[in-house]
Amino acid sequence: MALQPRELARAAVTPVGSFFDTALRTGAALFRRPFQWNELVSQLTFLVGVTLVPTILLTIPFCAITVFLINQLLIQLGATDLAGAGAGLAVVREIGPLCSVLVVAGAGATAMCADLGARRIREEIDAMEVLGIDPIHRLVVPRVVAGTVVAVALTAVVCVVGLASGYFFSVVVQGASPGQYVANLTLLTTGTDFLISEFKAALFGMAAALVACHRGLIAGGGPKGLGEAVNQTVVYAFVLLFVLNALISAVYLQFR
Repeated sequence: MALQPRELARAAVTPVGSFFDTALRTGAALFRRPFQWNELVSQLTFLVGVTLVPTILLTIPFCAITVFLINQLLIQLGATDLAGAGAGLAVVREIGPLCSVLVVAGAGATAMCADLGARRIREEIDAMEVLGIDPIHRLVVPRVVAGTVVAVALTAVVCVVGLASGYFFSVVVQGASPGQYVANLTLLTTGTDFLISEFKAALFGMAAALVACHRGLIAGGGPKGLGEAVNQTVVYAFVLLFVLNALISAVYLQFR
């Protein structure tokens, strides 16, 4: 039997409303004491362990290819010495936050979802609620804070690694001037661009962690349902990240 338009609308809106409810409850629980410092340290250690190396391995080819293509255009224009300006613009403004948070969403967020989903299936979350322990305050808040902090830190790592790999390909491979590369890094990129990049990374990391925690808390249906929740976390987080990136970039360029 086909669903009526009202039922279709309810089916589409209910998951979105449920996610925003989790986000609002997390924001309210963030300022509740005592804060779960042990859980935060545990999540920070875990996230750094699973994201640092993959982020660096993703950054090197991603930045190298981007800088290589930019330099090919600059070579055609006879402006090879501006390679540093192109690398700084690409790495700091866009590649930095995206690379770091794609790894956070793909590796860290899925692990968060699997952990919370397994707790839900084993009825540990229900047991916490029966005991009067708020799972949002106890489990979700430290994970969201950890995702935000790690995303910001990884963005700085991506910028350093990306600019270093861009230097190698520009100077060693394509013959740009080392001094001009370094001197022109700040030609098109300012400290404000770096701060906006870090802001984007923080927002992206928070969004990915919220999606992961929300999908984990509502997981059901046994191992099959848990696997579906993990897969949905990746898809939803990536879509949300690209939408947020487009919105923030559009607003920033309008008022820059």
